[in-house]
Amino acid sequence: MRLLAAVFAVCLCASAQTTLNIRQLTSFLKSSVALRQDDRQVARFLSKVKLTEKLDDRTIEELQGYGLGSKTVEALQALRDATASLRAPAPEAPQPVVQPVPPPSPEEQQRVLQEVRENAQNYTRSLPDFICTQVTRRYYDPTGLEFWQHGDTLTTRLSYFEQKEDYKLILINNQTTNRSYESLGGAISTGEFGSMLREIFEPRTQTRFQWNRWATLRAKRAHVFEYRVAQPNSEWSISYGEDRSLRVMPGYHGLVYVERDTNMVLRVTLEAEDIPPSFPVQQAATTLDYDYSKIGDRSFLLPLKAVVRMRSGKYLSRNDVEFRMYRKFSADATVTFDTPPPLPEDKEQPAK
Repeated sequence: MRLLAAVFAVCLCASAQTTLNIRQLTSFLKSSVALRQDDRQVARFLSKVKLTEKLDDRTIEELQGYGLGSKTVEALQALRDATASLRAPAPEAPQPVVQPVPPPSPEEQQRVLQEVRENAQNYTRSLPDFICTQVTRRYYDPTGLEFWQHGDTLTTRLSYFEQKEDYKLILINNQTTNRSYESLGGAISTGEFGSMLREIFEPRTQTRFQWNRWATLRAKRAHVFEYRVAQPNSEWSISYGEDRSLRVMPGYHGLVYVERDTNMVLRVTLEAEDIPPSFPVQQAATTLDYDYSKIGDRSFLLPLKAVVRMRSGKYLSRNDVEFRMYRKFSADATVTFDTPPPLPEDKEQPAK
């Protein structure tokens, strides 16, 4: 069963000056409108912003079109005056025009989905026993504006034995610890090794699929399907509180990226929907990437990394999870527990 657990601490945001260019300012203001941030709070933040490029009246008018409040506009006008002597931002390069690749026929789409379903149902049974290092970098933002602060870094020994996952916390911020993984406060997640994927393709879940587009991910051509799981059929849960006593099982939707040549899943996204208003967590979402790793003499499609995001009120949390150094499980198997640098971001590319 998939479990996302969240315990949100009370934190204060640092008041250091933030440096932005015009593109970053625009992105921030779009986000503030989408998140319905308080006009005075946004204006107060802008009063501490230092721009690296000139802000002109035309840009302010365009920004007003997003639905900014009067205090925010006043703050933008103050930034305009403060940046009058700076250079205007360089014009953005035009985006290349990409001709869309025709989708596969409906019959081919159904054939692909059926093979993916069979692969997903047999996935955990096909994996060998192994151990690996799971590195979780946890970030938080009490303002809700996505200005992330690093909370801690967890290094965990993850064992997969007889189709069951076991987590042993080894390091917190590179310091050894005897605490258990389950006792941690903050946001944690489990279930990346097949249960999340299996539930989406489980027949009783009655998931609805629809073709979306072609994409390129890590140099592999991929089918992208939309999917949705209605709440009555969901087995995905979100828990809250130190003892995980508050729990809901919302419906969810997302995307599944399927490698064209193998019909194996490269990425799956999940976003909760219709969470009860009384529940402390209002938003929860996951992006899970798979890639090929060697265990023994064979290569297996295994979790590579995951990003888990949650919101409780204005408080945001984000976990960047990586799975490194896979080894075959045995009595003398050893894993060097250090904290490697973060993996680079894998951005989706248009299909060609």
